[in-house]
Amino acid sequence: MHAPASPRLVALDGLSQIIGEGRMMSDVISDPVWQDLTAPERAAAQRLVTETLRYLGRADHLLAPNLQRQPPLRVMNLLRMATVELMTGGAAHGVVNEAVKLAGRNKKTAPMKGLVNAVLRKITAIEPEAWDKAPDTMLPKWLRPKLAKAWSKPVVAQIERAHAVPPPVDLSVKSDAAGWADKLGGTLLPTGSIRLTARGQLSALPGFDTGDWWVQDAAAALPVQLLGDVTSKRVLDICAAPGGKTMQLAAGGADVTALDISGPRMARMTENLTRTKLTAKTVIGDALTYEDGLFDAILLDAPCSATGTIRRHPDLPYVKTQTGIDDLVALQRALLARSLEHLQPDGMLIYCTCSLLREEGEDQIKWLLSQRDDIEVLPPVATGLEPDWISPSGGVRLRPDYWADAGGMDGFYMSVLRRKGKALPA
Repeated sequence: MHAPASPRLVALDGLSQIIGEGRMMSDVISDPVWQDLTAPERAAAQRLVTETLRYLGRADHLLAPNLQRQPPLRVMNLLRMATVELMTGGAAHGVVNEAVKLAGRNKKTAPMKGLVNAVLRKITAIEPEAWDKAPDTMLPKWLRPKLAKAWSKPVVAQIERAHAVPPPVDLSVKSDAAGWADKLGGTLLPTGSIRLTARGQLSALPGFDTGDWWVQDAAAALPVQLLGDVTSKRVLDICAAPGGKTMQLAAGGADVTALDISGPRMARMTENLTRTKLTAKTVIGDALTYEDGLFDAILLDAPCSATGTIRRHPDLPYVKTQTGIDDLVALQRALLARSLEHLQPDGMLIYCTCSLLREEGEDQIKWLLSQRDDIEVLPPVATGLEPDWISPSGGVRLRPDYWADAGGMDGFYMSVLRRKGKALPA
């Protein structure tokens, strides 16, 4: 009879699937073996995987002098995971013993128990300062040169440093952001989001059960703010699930239609709307074929590479590649063109992506303006918007290294577009 899976064993399996097979973290943690763990065990396993991915560069830097050659991937991942544990406060004796036991549980890695033991005992002797000075995990080879060309190598290094900092939790609120910041012991950010300074169970915080707030990165909350006052406006939120922006629009008094192609993701949106007691028309459908008349405003959060969210999803560099970017760019253009068909003359459209790539942001607006003469870019206006965030083309370009001292933000691009012409009568 096999011993039950431990959080460390489940984490090691998950880590090897992400790095070795390119599986997404969200897929990995849905496997039955994860569901067999208790909730605290599952959280511990997920934290082990996430932190090992986040600090992979540092772990490899410390391990390299202690390895004559790199061992098989599973053993290397075991060493990486244990090194991260050791250098972030794990008890040396327990971490090393558990790593040796894990090596022994697999017949392919059992012969390397001695190696695991010897290497990790050397790691325990390393001073904490060496960990702090170790190089950050680098962006993947297909992405790094693109960003260096767009901003410079020093900026890329700043982004990688931002990725090495566990991201805080940001909240959007229905109203009284300053009051809720006080109640929750958080910080009110210049753009109106609340940043929590302490970690804990979110569902236990005041305001969760009453639906007064929801989790939403501060960068992701900006696109809706660029629309200004949406009271009584008919707004279409395209690619809307899981609903952060839809809830912002509803809380702002808009008549919102939320459209998304994913049934499961829309089910999550329905749960979020129910908890927050907000109302929106939800539609599961394809935005390229959807028909429902004209809207006063449209928000298009287009499918993208999600490279701006690596700080929250350190598995992405092992899952995403250059392959598929061209398809995403083509889809974004098709969605942009189709969205404008739903827009009233004089109506506003916010195009945004959580991507660091110009081809998914600035270049798309340049392309659109070359195709149509009835579209103009409006200057972005929102509380807390900093001049450095405005791109030469007039959009808003956010990077993970912005607000670095306060915990950073997701990378985003957004542009405010207006369809020229006189609004049609209601």
